[in-house]
Amino acid sequence: MAVFLQWRKFLFFDKDLVKDPVENGKDFALPGGISACDSGRELSLTSLLHMDGKIWLLTRSLQLTSFQAYKLRVTHLYQLKQHSILVSVGQDEHGINPLVKVWNLDKRDSGNPLCTRIFPAIPGTRPTEVSCLSVHENLNFMAIGFTDGSVVLTKGDITRDRHSKTLTLHEGTSPVTGLAFRQVAKVTHLFVATLEKVHCYTLSIKEYPKVELDTHGCALRCSSLSDPSQDSQFIVAGDECVYMYQPDERGPCFAFDGHKLLAHWHRGYLTIGRKTHSRWQLLTVYDLDNKFIAYSGSFDDVIDVVAEWGSFYILTRDGKMLVLQEKDTQTKLEMLFKKNLFVMAINLAKSQHLDSDGLSEIFRQYGDHLYFKGDHDGAIQQYIRTIGKLEPSYVIRKFLDAQRIHNLTAYLQALHRQSLANADHTTLLLNCYTKLKDSSKLEEFIKSSESEVHFDVEIAIKVLRQAGYHSHAVFLAEKHMHHEWYLKIQLEDLKNYQEGLRYIGRLPFEQAESNMKRYGKTLMHHVPEGTTLLLKGLCTNYHPSANSEEFIPIFANNPRELKAFLEHMIEVDPCSSQGVYDTLLELRLQDWAHEQDTERKTVLQGEAVSLLRSDNTVFDKALVLCQMHNFKEGILYLYEKGKLYQQIMHYHMQNEEYGKVVEACKRYGNQEGCLWEQALGYFARKEEDCKAYISEVLQHIDQNNLMPPLLVVQTLAHNSTATLSVIKDYLINKLQRESQQIEDDERKIRQYREETAHLRSEIQELKTSAKIFQKTKCNMCNSPLELPSVHFLCSHSFHQHCFESYAESEAECPTCTPENRKVMDMLRAQDQKRDLHDHFNRQLHSSNDGFSVVADYFGRGVFNKLTLVTDPPSSKTAGSLEVNLQRELLIHTKRNC
Repeated sequence: MAVFLQWRKFLFFDKDLVKDPVENGKDFALPGGISACDSGRELSLTSLLHMDGKIWLLTRSLQLTSFQAYKLRVTHLYQLKQHSILVSVGQDEHGINPLVKVWNLDKRDSGNPLCTRIFPAIPGTRPTEVSCLSVHENLNFMAIGFTDGSVVLTKGDITRDRHSKTLTLHEGTSPVTGLAFRQVAKVTHLFVATLEKVHCYTLSIKEYPKVELDTHGCALRCSSLSDPSQDSQFIVAGDECVYMYQPDERGPCFAFDGHKLLAHWHRGYLTIGRKTHSRWQLLTVYDLDNKFIAYSGSFDDVIDVVAEWGSFYILTRDGKMLVLQEKDTQTKLEMLFKKNLFVMAINLAKSQHLDSDGLSEIFRQYGDHLYFKGDHDGAIQQYIRTIGKLEPSYVIRKFLDAQRIHNLTAYLQALHRQSLANADHTTLLLNCYTKLKDSSKLEEFIKSSESEVHFDVEIAIKVLRQAGYHSHAVFLAEKHMHHEWYLKIQLEDLKNYQEGLRYIGRLPFEQAESNMKRYGKTLMHHVPEGTTLLLKGLCTNYHPSANSEEFIPIFANNPRELKAFLEHMIEVDPCSSQGVYDTLLELRLQDWAHEQDTERKTVLQGEAVSLLRSDNTVFDKALVLCQMHNFKEGILYLYEKGKLYQQIMHYHMQNEEYGKVVEACKRYGNQEGCLWEQALGYFARKEEDCKAYISEVLQHIDQNNLMPPLLVVQTLAHNSTATLSVIKDYLINKLQRESQQIEDDERKIRQYREETAHLRSEIQELKTSAKIFQKTKCNMCNSPLELPSVHFLCSHSFHQHCFESYAESEAECPTCTPENRKVMDMLRAQDQKRDLHDHFNRQLHSSNDGFSVVADYFGRGVFNKLTLVTDPPSSKTAGSLEVNLQRELLIHTKRNC
């Protein structure tokens, strides 16, 4: 039971007299002798003063109209709020004959509202006075209470006779003083109050079950139905208490004592009228939710209080109408703020459905009030309620200055719970935990489930790491899959290399690859075997697999592990990159160079050579590596592979391997003829006795006619050990061959002259005497000649049809044409060579850069061997001429250069 005397009183309503809008400054006057009134969409009034049966209607603009409703008088009015329907009870004749009339205020009948239904209001056949009236807003129920304790229920369309039926719902001995319909979802209840009891009927059930709620009742106009904010409870105002009822039980009661004259509920307020003395009445407006009195005042001879247009209207018997207008919410809150009634202000704001911004401002002011009072715990609770509206820095600054770390921690926790914390807030909260050394709160914060994480995980990891809470930071990093931070802490702070390696091995390919590139050197330094094993798997067992060449720098200080890694790669993937093979070659050459054991060195040599022969290394890199380590077998192999025959010979020359020099000339001289000349020059420059090698070189030069004798003599002239005996045999052989060549040439000249003379004599004979053709057979088909036939001066004869079939020209003999063409081609070639040779010599002698001239002619293919189709396979005449020409040009060029 709540004692209202303990409730605070406020003046949340302003009282004013209603003024007449037509006559300015004059009080608005009501019709005299008002006996009943009600409100819905407008005020409806009735007067008993003149017994004229009129109903008065008052609009919001204070326009007062009336219409004749009954012949005698009107006793009760009920105006619906959702419909323009007015229900009245009155009398058209003397005696106890109450009539119920239903009026449609929107429709007119001769200027008056349309009366849609009339029926007598009596319970059964007994004439009884009506005490109260109630109508359901759905227009399907109407309840009429009588002074004999009866209640008549009309069910169906109350505006029509045909669609409704009437029955006696309740009977008793005590007059009915209050009726109220309650609708929740599809369940309809009717509360019935008498002077002695309170009942409730369930109308949505066919049998209309009844529940007796209390054994004391109330007087007329002392009951009401609250709105849905109070769960639509039935309010009964007794002399000692005000009771509230649910359909099945009595609810809370309030100790509002005094003789009650009326009870009215409107917009969360309960208005109670009490009798003070013979004329004055005390009206009190209660806020039951917030437990305070919103208004209390005395009035003279009140008839009734109605709520309409957002205000309370008080009707008095002297014809005046007063209005209680509620102050706006902000004004009421300011009144509460002045008295530091912040809790009440908050409750009021919530009941008035103030928006979140307005509520947040109240919480802030309340928090400020408590803060200045020194109640930091209470203040922080209010500030927490401002989260989302008030800038967090406003609160944080206060508690940082006050060094109230516990309160600050509570606020920051709430900020994170609502997912409104930024990185700075997370940093600050974690610093609070660490300063308080509150490990339990810290663990609770970081070990929240995934759905409850309200902070920036990366920021939290950084702060924990900086504060030295490495285990907490590692937990957070692993839980939220911040792989980089997990490894950074494990490897850089905790030095837990084995765990870091294990963690990387469990990551997906992309993360494992990137982290191995980042931490591979560190891991290789501390756990080389495990790191090597992981890298092998990373480059072979994943799909896609990593590029093994990119991990080579990790092994910078671990050549043994690097070699094992690379050998594994070329074994598993023979198509590994050239960088892998180059690096492995370098490692094998290093091992070979540093190995002292002969047998082991031979094995390492074989491994290096086999790698070179795999053709997977880069030629230039491999050659440089072999040269750096003076790996002879590899150098010579690569020279031969690259067709660098001169380098092979120079290598042997540098190492003074005379026999190898001659051997190189023999092996590669056919591909590069200048090797013999270079070998001769090399031996000629040697002061030691190289006669045997010089003789062997000269023999090959002589056999293949590679150098002119004069050039050979000039080359050997610089060697003090090369005497005439060294080249005697060479010169003798050369001169003998030259002499033999001269004899052969002279013999051919005689032969050609004789042939020429014979040909000239034949030509002369053909010109001066007749030619007799005595051929009897065709030279083409070898058949006897028959006319017509064709004869040539070369003594060849043909059938005409054979000649026409095989001859390429009418002027040439088909048999002699091939030989004639050979001769003509040879003549043309000799002419071209002679012209080209002369032109080349002129350019070469006149140019300052003879090498460029020769290079230009080489580029144009001038010195390429010309093979004529007329040459017989055994003939070497033209070829020999070509070779001699090229050799002379080269020698001449060398001399000029």
